[in-house]
Amino acid sequence: MTSNVALVTGASAGIGEAVARRLQDAGFTVYAAARRVDRMAGLRDRGVRTIALDVTDDASARIAIEQIIAEQGRIDMLVNNAGYGSYGALEDVPLAEAQAQLDVNVLGLARMAQLVLPHMREQRSGRIVNVSSMGGNFTTPLGAWYHASKYAVEAISDAMRMELAPFGIDVVVIQPGSIRTEWGAIAADKFLETSGRGVYRSLAEAVAKTLGNSSLPGARMTSSPDVVARAITRAATARRPRTRYRIGFGAKPLVFAKQILPDRAFDRLIKWGTGATG
Repeated sequence: MTSNVALVTGASAGIGEAVARRLQDAGFTVYAAARRVDRMAGLRDRGVRTIALDVTDDASARIAIEQIIAEQGRIDMLVNNAGYGSYGALEDVPLAEAQAQLDVNVLGLARMAQLVLPHMREQRSGRIVNVSSMGGNFTTPLGAWYHASKYAVEAISDAMRMELAPFGIDVVVIQPGSIRTEWGAIAADKFLETSGRGVYRSLAEAVAKTLGNSSLPGARMTSSPDVVARAITRAATARRPRTRYRIGFGAKPLVFAKQILPDRAFDRLIKWGTGATG
């Protein structure tokens, strides 16, 4: 009996790398994809198949899916994990950068879904896991475009779930909380690059410090990427997966607080939590 075939995007580090390892351990034939194949040497050494993929490029995406189908004859699971956080005050962020954020986090996700769905429909089975964020339910200062992209992922996933149910295809949303990866340091640098010299300087410095600290080894108030990887593996192997998994530090309590608190009270909570109290 052949194993199920999974494609994990954004697998060169952090959550994506951890997911590829966990799915392989669960018996999947795993294809780990990222723009830089050299960063996935550790996965390749343990038997994970690594392929080059830029989710914003049609040709790159098509070649990746065609390779998997040619080698395996099927694709059972897509983990849409590729994404990044581009931060700065709305007034400061060039619209070209906003477009780039949406191209990766939203249109890249949709592109990959469009390419795998004909194969999943033919199989009458499949599972698409879209990695969103607790930030798909609320926003933080200087994160307008990042949060817009994750709100879009939530909406797209809800529509897909209803559209694809008749074909036996499940759609699952993962909403990580504060996760200890290089993502935080990269986003913090972007804060300072975009809004660290103008009228939003003090806000950018405060939020960047909080976010940057989340990337440090042993950082408090964060969870390991493996926490998210375990949740995705549960979603991959469950007979009937949940539609959403909120996992990692802060995800459940903050989403709950957003649901019950008045807007301005929640604003104060977020500003306190991000260090933007000035």
